[in-house]
Amino acid sequence: MLSKVFQRSSTQQAAAAAGQIARNASSMVQAVQPAAPCMMTQFPGPQTTALRERMSAVQESGAVAIFADYNASQGNYLVDADGNTFLDCFGQISSLPLGYNHPDMLTAMRSEEAARLLAQRPCLGMMPPMDWPEQLERIIKRAAPRGCDNLVTMLCGSSANENAFKAAMIKYENNRRGAGTKHTAEEIESCMVNAAPGCSETTILSFTGAFHGRTYAALSATHSKAIHKLDVSSFDWPVAQFPQLKYPLEDYAAENAEEEARCLQQTDEIMAAQKTKGRDVAAVIIEPVQAEGGDNHASGDFFLGLRRICTKHGASFIVDEVQTGGGGSGKFWAHDHWNLPEGEEPDFVTFSKKLQTGGYFHKEHVRPDMGYRVFNTWMGEPVKMLQLNTILDVIDRDDLVNKTKAVGHGLYNGLEQLQLEYPSVITNVRGKGMGTFVALDAAQGGAQRDQILGQLKNKGIWAGGCGEQSIRMRPALIYEEKHAQIFLDTLHEVAHTMASQ
Repeated sequence: MLSKVFQRSSTQQAAAAAGQIARNASSMVQAVQPAAPCMMTQFPGPQTTALRERMSAVQESGAVAIFADYNASQGNYLVDADGNTFLDCFGQISSLPLGYNHPDMLTAMRSEEAARLLAQRPCLGMMPPMDWPEQLERIIKRAAPRGCDNLVTMLCGSSANENAFKAAMIKYENNRRGAGTKHTAEEIESCMVNAAPGCSETTILSFTGAFHGRTYAALSATHSKAIHKLDVSSFDWPVAQFPQLKYPLEDYAAENAEEEARCLQQTDEIMAAQKTKGRDVAAVIIEPVQAEGGDNHASGDFFLGLRRICTKHGASFIVDEVQTGGGGSGKFWAHDHWNLPEGEEPDFVTFSKKLQTGGYFHKEHVRPDMGYRVFNTWMGEPVKMLQLNTILDVIDRDDLVNKTKAVGHGLYNGLEQLQLEYPSVITNVRGKGMGTFVALDAAQGGAQRDQILGQLKNKGIWAGGCGEQSIRMRPALIYEEKHAQIFLDTLHEVAHTMASQ
């Protein structure tokens, strides 16, 4: 068994204790959770296989991995159709903030307020409830990234990015046209047949390895897997190289700084070249960690350099926090790790997943200049805002961001130990100081990664892959040290078995 990485120094114990205040609701969550994973069948079991075959008769289901019993699932534990109980380290692809059937969430969803919102889903774009301005103000006060005091709600992360692109293009064209200048008759007529000058010929710059969604414009900025893009036409938008860092970071500081400088120079050159072609870059979009693309990291200096390149070229800086936002990185917003100077914050921060609703926070200066420019019928969903407020209440009450930071510290240290012990299986452990937002690579490539994930599943650990050979951790914010230790012990068993073969 792996040595207990959570037997820490007195200083670390004091810090952890400060972040683990006993609360009634959190005690209830722990009380109803299973003590450990429990496998009743091999995975996939007979019921899972039968349900997949049944679903396949009416819908393509190649991506379906598990059929869950959400009534039986509790806290950090996910139960499948065969009664197998998994420790969930993937969190519904980073979108499960409080685990399964959290009592505060259940209470909120049983309320009269939730019932009324569900009974008549309001058209927020035109007919919001009377308390909607108050709801927006409250979320801005509680959760807005520094520097972004405007909020637009949407249905999901893809639609958040799509509409941030639109707002950035509108802002860029208004700047080029001149403040207060009205659209010409030619612009109004030409846009109706998808032509310039009414339709902008500006572009969105994204990075190799990026994932920003599967809707049309978001897909044009996505470059993580070919299966997402095959046979679908894309906008002719520029793509810059994301830094390919070497790990451990402290051993390759000079090489990594050189790589980041190279990528920044390339980005600057691409944006200049786009202007010479009349295809100016209206916005640059980037993730704090390229989650789908393989958990690729870069330094705060890189992101500050990128922010300044955007300013130089008059482009908006969009930070996609759909997967990283909500506390999993040990800060509520992962880009807070960059320590950007005041006044150089992102222009847009898009979000969804752990925050349940989708949308983006933005600076005042990129607000559209008139109604209907960023608009749809639902513009999100009020019941999701009720969920978000409940999540924020629990995060504040139970100090979950600091708790996640402490748990992530031990988790990362444990993975480093395993990397030293089994270098033929585990390499490139990364995410130090990023809470539970950590990852590792299979030393021998994608086939070995898939084998590791398969063995983990059959030992009751539900984890996720990304990139070509990576395994990523995305547990709920209620993930405890004991859960991290179960994961580490199980990964130790798998790595030992594989290294011995």
